[in-house]
Amino acid sequence: MTIVEQVSRTETERSSIRIREWWQETMALTKRLFIQLQRRPSTLIAGVIQPFIWLILFGALFEKAPTELFGRGNYAQFLAPGIIVFTAFSSALNGGLPVMFDREFGFLNRLLVAPLVSRFSIVAASVIYIVTYSFIQTAVIMVASALLGAGIPNVSEIAVIAGIILLVVLGVTGLSLGLVFALPGHIELLAVIFVINLPLFFASTALSPLSFMAGWLQVVASINPLTLAIEPIRYIYQHEDWNFASHVMNTVWGSLTLTQVFVILLLLDVVILLAIRPLLNRRLA
Repeated sequence: MTIVEQVSRTETERSSIRIREWWQETMALTKRLFIQLQRRPSTLIAGVIQPFIWLILFGALFEKAPTELFGRGNYAQFLAPGIIVFTAFSSALNGGLPVMFDREFGFLNRLLVAPLVSRFSIVAASVIYIVTYSFIQTAVIMVASALLGAGIPNVSEIAVIAGIILLVVLGVTGLSLGLVFALPGHIELLAVIFVINLPLFFASTALSPLSFMAGWLQVVASINPLTLAIEPIRYIYQHEDWNFASHVMNTVWGSLTLTQVFVILLLLDVVILLAIRPLLNRRLA
């Protein structure tokens, strides 16, 4: 073996070791977040019960609405996708709060001076935690909505729904972590979350179809990321013959296919991650 080959092999082994060590510390930080959740089970219980209550209340509120307003199926099939997406969105938007409290209590500073392989394992742990938490909530909502008459999606449909939820959670969690390092404290972060959360929800198609809205609100809803995630899931719930070329969303500018929605959500994630990267580099590098 030549010297060049030996050097190359050594570098490869070092890279492999660093990746394993990075993964180990990421899993350790992720485990810490789940231990915190285990010690505060009320957080998980509330996160599961709240969307279930929303399903019941909004289902009862629109129970006697004309069925033709909601396309195919019943209102449970119409409502479930909106609750699924909004719950995942809310969880991801609140995903930066544990990091913010760590920052305020001084624990984050201890992590930053610790001999970590990469400080970005802090970010990765938060993302893994929020994605897992959101998937648990999504599963519960699917079961609850099935009891209300929405039905249970098959394996391929669940895979597509999970992919959409993953794209939503990745982007919004990145935004939340960016806000953690941009804002002075948790009071300001909670204020921003309050301003963003419900307005985006009510300016989406979560509760009513686009055609039921005022003209200006239709424009807002058409560019709302929540609508981009809700409509394809709703189409899957209401159509058994869907495919990636199906036109799953109608906007004021035209219709979008399932593939186009995936691409747009992915591009939004890339834009958000690129926007917060300088901030994370400055605070974590």
